[in-house]
Amino acid sequence: MSEKQIFVLLNELWKDVGFVEFYWLLAALAAILAVSWWLSSRLRRNSEIRGIRERQNMLIAFGAGSLKRIAFPLIAWGLVVLLCKVLTELNVSHLSLLSLASPLLLSWVIVRAMVYMLRSVFPHGEFLRNFERVITLAVWCVVILEITGLSGPVIGWLEQVKLPVGKQKLDLWTVVHGSVTVLVILLLALWVASFIERRLVAAERMDANLREVLARLIKAFLLLLALLMGLTLVGIDITTLSIFSGALAVGLGLGLQKIASNYVSGFIILLDRSIRLGNLVALDDKTTGIITRITARYTVLRILSGSEVIIPNEYLVNNTVRNLSFSDGKVRVATAIAVAYDSDVEQVIALMEAAARKHPRVITDPAPFVMLTAFAENGINLELGVWISDPENGMGNVRSEVNLEILRVFRQNGIQISYPQREVRLARANRNG
Repeated sequence: MSEKQIFVLLNELWKDVGFVEFYWLLAALAAILAVSWWLSSRLRRNSEIRGIRERQNMLIAFGAGSLKRIAFPLIAWGLVVLLCKVLTELNVSHLSLLSLASPLLLSWVIVRAMVYMLRSVFPHGEFLRNFERVITLAVWCVVILEITGLSGPVIGWLEQVKLPVGKQKLDLWTVVHGSVTVLVILLLALWVASFIERRLVAAERMDANLREVLARLIKAFLLLLALLMGLTLVGIDITTLSIFSGALAVGLGLGLQKIASNYVSGFIILLDRSIRLGNLVALDDKTTGIITRITARYTVLRILSGSEVIIPNEYLVNNTVRNLSFSDGKVRVATAIAVAYDSDVEQVIALMEAAARKHPRVITDPAPFVMLTAFAENGINLELGVWISDPENGMGNVRSEVNLEILRVFRQNGIQISYPQREVRLARANRNG
């Protein structure tokens, strides 16, 4: 729709206010909006009932979600277009109200679709919640400028503003138009990458590390491809980026060496699968926990106390890391006890092993086993070793509960746990004379 047509439409709308047909069309438009609202609400309720079925296919889920967002303006726009066509065939005049409502409703559909796509790309983006109204307002400003015919003068003013870039001068309109074009293409690439990533996450038969590598490689490739396509559409020669790529290589070699090393180490960890999600690893005696997340730059380790440790990937590649569940998820939990020398050691061993077998998390293969480790100064030292298959649920709680059961059975059977004892003798001094 050209600017002259828009001005003519606005003039016709002003003139149609004096005709009775205008008010009939206004009532018809209100009825269309009411029917569209009712149909869209029914559609939302039906989609919520079928929510479980929709989640089985992510593409269907995305389509259903976007349809719920744009259902109201889309249905209203379709009914307005249909009404305009019917009234035009009946030679009804003074249709300027419907002719103006049609592009407004279509713009509403586009705005809602764009916001929904942004939400799917950035599902946890706090900045999107803060700037969603700003994005919507910006799109509506463009629509209003186009409808009122002010877009031409605004573009002309932006073209007059020159920005010096080296030996060249770019006008402000080229910069704005190019930035918006590149941004839209990047958002489309991010949406495709997020969709592929969700499909990879759903592929449970594929190794978790392989899914992470594929998702990141696909995302990086799509972003690079989208950036090159956007720059080409704007009219920027891609060959001029060779200077920038050379400077970037120098920067990586100097200032960004550690960051680049972490990123390369992240891909090495994911590819050789030396550390996987859910592994129980120990960096030192005080840092033992479960791998909960592996990113390109760092790895998140949730230690058994509940706090999280962020470890650069370079550290995991260049240092010795004890992976307690690398090839086998079973972990041994040991506890040491000392009993008095007059105790029946065979009975003590049988009671300790029986107490360990009562715990629901202690597995039977390997079975609990007690070793006599030393004849100490204060008693006989024994060590009970049990095996569990779910170390991610904690090991200290298993040790504590087994110890409590051992203490209970020892008290029932009169077995004494040894402790340091000292005998003090006082010698009487001899008095002569």
